[in-house]
This record gives sequence, C-alpha cells and structure tokens, in this order.
Amino acid sequence: MDWRTWHDGYDVPDSPLARRLRVVQERTRLALDRCPPGPLRVVSLCSGQGRDVLGVLADHPRRDDVHARLVELDPGNTAIAEEAVRVAGLSQVEVITADAALTDHYRDVVPADVVLICGLFGNITDEGIERTVDTCRQLCKTGGVVIWTRHRVKPDRVPLICRWFEDRGFDREWLSEPDAGFGVGVHRYAGRPQPLLPGRRMFTFVGSDVLEAEDGDA
Repeated sequence: MDWRTWHDGYDVPDSPLARRLRVVQERTRLALDRCPPGPLRVVSLCSGQGRDVLGVLADHPRRDDVHARLVELDPGNTAIAEEAVRVAGLSQVEVITADAALTDHYRDVVPADVVLICGLFGNITDEGIERTVDTCRQLCKTGGVVIWTRHRVKPDRVPLICRWFEDRGFDREWLSEPDAGFGVGVHRYAGRPQPLLPGRRMFTFVGSDVLEAEDGDA
C-alpha cells in the first residue's frame, strides 16, 4: 500500500475520507475548546500527514498552549506533516517517524488531554484494537478525550469498540450515526491515568485488505 497516495482521498470533495476528516477535526476542535486553561497535550497514533491535528491547530485559539506529538511510520507522510508544521509555525508540534504501536514513543507527553486514533482500527485485529483501547488508560489524563475512527462495513466493530472503552472507565461522549458512511467515536476518560508501561506493543498493523480477505475466507 502506498500510504502517501492513499491520503489523496482526503482531497476529493465529499468523499467518505473527506467527510470523516471534517468530523474528526470538528470533534478535535470541540475537545480543545472544552479543555481547562493552561498547557495541553495532544497525541496522535498513526497520524499519517497529520491532517486530523494540524488542520485544527493552525488557527485554533489554544494553538500555543498545545504540545502535540504525531507518530507515523511512513517517512513520506511525516515529511508532509513536518512541512505543514513549519508553514503553520506550530513550534510545539513534534512529528516522529516511528512505529506508533510502541508505548515508548509517548513518553513525556502522556497522560494527554486529547488522544487521536484515526484510520487505525480498520487495519488491525480485534485483539489489537482491544489492547490499544486498554492502553488508552495510560495515554489519557482524567477527563481526557479519545477521538477514534472505524469503518462500519461488516463485520461492524463499532459497538464492540464502544463497549471496550466503556468497560475501562471511558464515558461515551459522541458517536456518528450508523449510516454516516464512516464511524467516528469520542470517549472521555473518567478514571485515573495508569503509569505508561515502556516497551509494550499495542498492536500489529495488518492492513484492511488482509483483514477483509481473512473475513471473506471465514
């Protein structure tokens, strides 16, 4: 998969990716609006070209309060994100080319106020999704928000993902409608943040094409 080319779908007017991006940015903006005064922390797993975060921070009134870390494995995409950071003058945004599955890459920036997990859950196994949801208790501060996405084609895992979050002390704040053409969820953490465990792998990136083929063979 050419992940840089894959992002071209965001630039197609009214495509599912473009509509999903608008919703994720709206929810990210709202989450920042609701944060208390003072420094803020934002992390984005498998951040791609950083559109979810950078498209909001560029003109958000809290931009200078935010220390953000975007973690993405594809160097072509991180190069695009780094250029967007430079152009917008977002000096407190870090773009890291690394495996977003490893907890070590979130040291010094968690527990965070906003955690974005967008474009990931459709590319990993159910076990990986559940481990990642579980690890969100280490990534989120009390009152912090997780904004996540998952497609709603069969098998629709959105209800199960909601249950996994809610079983772990997250309150459902918002969920897109089933017929939206995509799934976006927002969960707010009501528990106490757990210490970040170093050297842990949350998931293995499999790819939606492989997962769909396996489902077809089942």
